[in-house]
Amino acid sequence: MKFQVENMTCGGCARSVAATIRQIDPAAEVTADPATGAVEVASARVTVEAARAALDAAGFPMVAGGR
Repeated sequence: MKFQVENMTCGGCARSVAATIRQIDPAAEVTADPATGAVEVASARVTVEAARAALDAAGFPMVAGGR
């Protein structure tokens, strides 16, 4: 799935986003680009709804995508 998030402005933020997704599925492959806010997740267990809820709680709201 691919989506955009807010508040991801640096490498530390990107690592936090990836760690948040990996709390749902430790085996998830996560690519997060702080320059564009783009996040790509490869996982059989992470749903859009679960990712949205986890990222909202972590302070990185999903703003677009989720496909």
